[in-house]
Amino acid sequence: MRQFLPRLRALPPLMISLALAGCASTTGPTHALGYYWQSLRGHMQLMHAAEPIDDWVARTNIPPALRERLQLAQHARAFAVAELGLPDNASYRRYADLKRPAAVWNVVAAPPYSLTLHTWCFPVTGCIGYRGYFTEAAAQAEAAELAAQGLEVEVYGVPAYSTLGYMNWAGGDPLLSTFIAWPEGDFVRLLFHELAHQVVYAKDDTLFNESFATAVERIGVAQWLATQSTPAAREAYATSEARRSAFRTLTRATRAHLAAIYEQKEASARESKGLEAIKSEAMQRFRADYAALRERWLHPKGGGAPQASTAQVAGYDRWVAQANNASFAAQAAYDELVPAFEALFEREGRDWPRFYDAVRQLTQQPQPQRHAALRALRPSQTTP
Repeated sequence: MRQFLPRLRALPPLMISLALAGCASTTGPTHALGYYWQSLRGHMQLMHAAEPIDDWVARTNIPPALRERLQLAQHARAFAVAELGLPDNASYRRYADLKRPAAVWNVVAAPPYSLTLHTWCFPVTGCIGYRGYFTEAAAQAEAAELAAQGLEVEVYGVPAYSTLGYMNWAGGDPLLSTFIAWPEGDFVRLLFHELAHQVVYAKDDTLFNESFATAVERIGVAQWLATQSTPAAREAYATSEARRSAFRTLTRATRAHLAAIYEQKEASARESKGLEAIKSEAMQRFRADYAALRERWLHPKGGGAPQASTAQVAGYDRWVAQANNASFAAQAAYDELVPAFEALFEREGRDWPRFYDAVRQLTQQPQPQRHAALRALRPSQTTP
């Protein structure tokens, strides 16, 4: 993607926004222009709201907690460059208070008997398995259109997004109020994740891109916590990561179960009514297994201290209640190839530049060979 940067720098802001936002290949010109406009307006509003972190820190009227977190962000940004080999550029050196709960709202969709994401194709980023909107109402409207076509859909808020480094000339991607107050470990890992997208990006390959960035965030936050953080922050992150790991194990098993069911459909051409019943049973089992996991978090056997509060599991509760093929397929993009990238990092001697070079070499292969090469690296015990 970097070869496009000089040309994009010469374009006026409107054309840059269009190149980044793109248009859905499945929609007509009027719909596409509407999407262009909301993308341009939303991104420009976000960029306009951002101010240098140093200016924020110098203010006397901001809450001390915000000042401390912005200073932490500066520390983490320097660590990302010096220790993780992430880009030293304008991104995440400014801060914007958006006064809303999400930066954008993503729409994802999948067929009723498949875990393959519906895709939208964009001029610069290629075909990806989600579409972002700067208002939740617009995302819900898109989701309603897709649902009317018979697809299963999900709309979810996203705390940050990456312009892949193409907007660094205009100040770069800013830190946002949507995640500034997250616990230290979660805050830092998201920062590393978004910066990773500026290092390597494979066109038309959401699974590769998101799994790579997730691997960078997991390895990077482990290094941060081990060398830069406090015992309290390490303990808090370990507790929350244990929950995430248990939940990933559950959803990975459910994805494998659903995939097997849908493969049976292809092999035996079952009646859709019978297939729906089997699918429904699998989803009921998933929700029952989650309920048992949730109970262990909140009320450990033997009267031990709770591993989570109801507030800390609320996000899991919402995800499980609304889970469908689109939910599981979207999660797979952030999860499925992560162990392979982690194994590649180990193979390259835990050397960040060598690791990034190896990942870039993979982008030169056609997607099937790229995925096959990664899966060959994946530890056998993590294979679904």
